[in-house]
Amino acid sequence: MSPVTTFPTKKNMSAISCHNIIKRYGDTQVVHPFDLDVADNEFVVFLGPSGCGKSTILRMLAGLEDISGGDLLIGGERVNDLPPQERGIAMVFQNYALYPHMSVRDNIVFGLKRLKVPKAEIDTRIKEVSDTLGLERYLQRKPTELSGGQQQRVAIARAMIKTPKVFLFDEPLSNLDAKLRNHMRIEIARLHQALKTTTVYVTHDQHEAMTLADRIVLLRDGRIEQVGSPREIYERPCSAFVAGFIGTPPMNLVEMSVHDAGSHFELRGPEGTVHVDARRFALEGRRRVTLGVRPAHLLVDAQGGRGGGFSGEVQLIEYLGNEVLVSFGRGNGNDGKEINEIAALMPSAQCPRLQERVSFVADPAQVHLFDVDSGASLLRADVRLH
Repeated sequence: MSPVTTFPTKKNMSAISCHNIIKRYGDTQVVHPFDLDVADNEFVVFLGPSGCGKSTILRMLAGLEDISGGDLLIGGERVNDLPPQERGIAMVFQNYALYPHMSVRDNIVFGLKRLKVPKAEIDTRIKEVSDTLGLERYLQRKPTELSGGQQQRVAIARAMIKTPKVFLFDEPLSNLDAKLRNHMRIEIARLHQALKTTTVYVTHDQHEAMTLADRIVLLRDGRIEQVGSPREIYERPCSAFVAGFIGTPPMNLVEMSVHDAGSHFELRGPEGTVHVDARRFALEGRRRVTLGVRPAHLLVDAQGGRGGGFSGEVQLIEYLGNEVLVSFGRGNGNDGKEINEIAALMPSAQCPRLQERVSFVADPAQVHLFDVDSGASLLRADVRLH
């Protein structure tokens, strides 16, 4: 085992620093140089599609996967070669991994007993965590007598009782139904507010990420695509991938041609036309771009398409309660080019009929443009900062 090295750091005993961390399985590299600093008490969510590397990175933080290269620091101490139990972390898994033959109490204190923590201290800690998580009346029950949400609370209590520097959550709510997921998400948010423990949370559910995170780390193919607050990532996606991944319903992404109209640029495609402010986007010399506009930012066009925008026949209506998601277009235009389906979110009271022709205009302040080849945002840097 390599000697433990201490790096210069500020007095953040539970801060995490990842410097050029990589992961290889044989000749296959699945995590590319990963650089991230998680501040003391911060709640960071790793988000991305299956296979993007988020759980692998979390397991490297926990010591459950070897680090193929780079440095991992927790509280300023290099921990690459430390076993999990010496890193000051506690992990909550997707699978609760409770012992079915043990009581809830014994499950929670199992790790402390193995460490030979004095009984008086165990009693004090079990009271604190069971009070915090509302488990007092379940302590003598077996895990099989509990609901999924209650079992997940036991798993969190088992992690929490160790008073770790860092909490790691690996998709902890994916086995719960929608109502329980929402309830547990609120409980985890409240727990973090109370404990202020540095937390890294892995999920593929963007709603969890958006509601829990101080910052989101959006991953793609083992690389960081964007890091930012939920609002930053939603309002200022740095690429077409981020724009298409974040947001429910998803953003409309349409390839269009660029035409310089002097005071503005006009984007044209078989789906329609859009005018964009030349000061917002770096479009000089470009012939084609990918336009992005969220369904909520398409407004009913009172002029019926005469002022530009998108028009087409309603193909599908999804009722969402107060709102409906209307999908229109699709097919071939007069020039024979394929028309992409566009989705618009509108009040249920204004819901059109199937096959009815509808027209929408894009809110110019909410339009996004991306490079066709790289997917990079074309929003000018000075605009992106505001």
